[in-house]
Amino acid sequence: MSRLRVAIQKSGRLSEKSLDILKSCGLSFARSKDKLFWYGRDFPVDVLLVRDDDIPRMLLDGVCELGIVGENIASEVMLERNSESELKRLRKLGFGHCRLSIAVPEEMEITAISQLAGTRIATSYPALTRHLLEKQGIETHIVELSGSVEIAPGLGTADAISDLVSTGTTLRANHLRELDELYQSQAALYGRVNDISAEKKALLDRLLSRLEGVMQARESKYVMLHAPREALERITELLPGVEHPSIMPLEGSDRIAIHAVCGEAVFWEHLEALKAEGASAILVLPVEKMLA
Repeated sequence: MSRLRVAIQKSGRLSEKSLDILKSCGLSFARSKDKLFWYGRDFPVDVLLVRDDDIPRMLLDGVCELGIVGENIASEVMLERNSESELKRLRKLGFGHCRLSIAVPEEMEITAISQLAGTRIATSYPALTRHLLEKQGIETHIVELSGSVEIAPGLGTADAISDLVSTGTTLRANHLRELDELYQSQAALYGRVNDISAEKKALLDRLLSRLEGVMQARESKYVMLHAPREALERITELLPGVEHPSIMPLEGSDRIAIHAVCGEAVFWEHLEALKAEGASAILVLPVEKMLA
């Protein structure tokens, strides 16, 4: 029987959430002794736990069919290998958000990224940084570092850096300021688009259907409320991401019960607006599973 292999980060900021989303798709695993290979029990999908920058390389080399990795890592490896067309981003996963930014020393009198032409930029993402700067017509000298990029200007090995930024705390601690954002990234599911059998393609479609249901459920809320019948149109317009709610009459009353799946976030402002239109008994519940 055909099986799919999916590579995920063995440790780090994406590891736990990658496993969580696979388990939410109904997958369970038997772990190997070294904990680097997990065998899928109820669905023919096995997990390889590896370093994050090995994931796109393993996909390109045909070791696995799927991988969960940051878009920045996938783009770096594809540019490095000049093979952008061989991997396909199947689904953004909504976690692991960060940005690749240019940062300069606080005292440097520079206000625009164009002023960095001809300078030295230290980064762990040389191919992606060079590609993004050249798209803007900016040519620099790339200094490749595997870690501690933020200390390069202080050591005199670079004039600026290109690095991942989440909160900016590390930049401030090293007396750097963010000059410009080059690239927005998050975790995504990637697949190898070539050399996959029809049987594996069928498995992949089943897994993607489950994943889409999980993602829709996480992004959705189930809303129940009572409202005057004449306010139905206004209530429907106020419910975010709703087209056709379920309507039920309330026995012995001129009011109705409205049940709806909201495909967008439901905020307190939405509830207050609903109440102002006469809604009552408003409940907002999480959605565990959804299959279109």
